[in-house]
Amino acid sequence: MSKHISLDPEPRDNFLEGKLLIAMPGMPDPRFEKSVIFMCAHSASGAMGLIINKPIEGLSFNDLMSKFNIEVTGLVPEPPILFGGPVNMGRGFVLHSSDYGTPDATLTITSEISLTATTDILEAISKGRGPAKSILALGYAGWGDGQIESEILANGWIHCDPDPKLIFDTDYDAKWETAIGKLGAQIAGLSADAGRA
Repeated sequence: MSKHISLDPEPRDNFLEGKLLIAMPGMPDPRFEKSVIFMCAHSASGAMGLIINKPIEGLSFNDLMSKFNIEVTGLVPEPPILFGGPVNMGRGFVLHSSDYGTPDATLTITSEISLTATTDILEAISKGRGPAKSILALGYAGWGDGQIESEILANGWIHCDPDPKLIFDTDYDAKWETAIGKLGAQIAGLSADAGRA
């Protein structure tokens, strides 16, 4: 998989869809400090993504399933529930490998990564019939028209191609450092202050 990093000042429509958005050092919004976001959608009217490295303390998979009256059966690993972003925290999303999907409810984002936001996938995971890899998140990160582009130009974020291993297999506490490390020397000269190098 090639590494592609772009600082295009006039990005194409949908250019962030399926990419990783990485908070730059010095991110002023504490909700997004050291965040790694998988971008699920991007168009002229805005963007939407899920933070993939911030587990919610004190909320277990079994607790969440009991709120949906879903019984967990068999030996199902307990994935952490993540803070997907500050928008609509009552809504849940499952970012998952593309080996699972339903025609009416699953959005295929890349050839390897899909998104489902219905309880069917939670029931499948609870019974051991879900996707091979998954991340459960409450809430999402959202931007209005031109907002994410402005934040990128202000050196708030950098983006790169997705890495399923980083998304699904890397320890949550190490995802930001790992994502920054993947950018290597290309990020070394970047500053958190706009207009400075």
